[in-house]
Amino acid sequence: MSRPYTLLSCAMSLDGRIDDAGPERLRLSSSEDFDEVDELRAGCDAILVGAGTVRADDPRLLVRSPERRSRRLAQGRTADLVKVVLSEHGGIDPSARVFTTGDAAKLVYVGTDAHPAAVRRFAEAGGGVEVVEAGRELGPILTDLAARGVERLLVEGGTGVHTRFLTAGLADELRLAVAPFFVGQADAPPFVGPGAFADGPDNPMRLAETRALGGMAILRYLPQTPESRR
Repeated sequence: MSRPYTLLSCAMSLDGRIDDAGPERLRLSSSEDFDEVDELRAGCDAILVGAGTVRADDPRLLVRSPERRSRRLAQGRTADLVKVVLSEHGGIDPSARVFTTGDAAKLVYVGTDAHPAAVRRFAEAGGGVEVVEAGRELGPILTDLAARGVERLLVEGGTGVHTRFLTAGLADELRLAVAPFFVGQADAPPFVGPGAFADGPDNPMRLAETRALGGMAILRYLPQTPESRR
């Protein structure tokens, strides 16, 4: 396997925003959607976010359900997923909750110039976070994750990360949870930014599933030719 099966997951408003412009995190998901995403996490090997998401939300990225954690342990896995953070400039805080919680490995992929300083900073902080030198391309990062045994990767944003994966054609599956309201703020972060997307008008994704869940619309998309993405 050259890279993991990569599933992008995102909750958004009807106008495509993943948060509002206020200081507090906007709750977009229903309790039912949170639970389903927890099941998605439990079925994956690693979870990936960008440095912006860590700074804005300070997430833990854990499997929340005790039953699902026990199931993973019974399968000979860690209760939590391997946590992966993309931080090109290496300025991410080692004390963020993503690095101080969970029982699985934590990886930070940083740019070549930022690597030496980031290694020193995380080593001084302790906690066993591994800092990995990476370029701007996602391909080598996914290859490295595959070599570490990651077969299923869950990508949870934010805007820049989703844009990078989708413009590079590296999404094997896309799960969108659409909340039944508008944010209506021009400066609120969108699901993706501008780019030359692999799944543009000439190569649209295939709608594989649509259903209601806790007042939200769940849309699952697959690329037209998934074998070309592997």
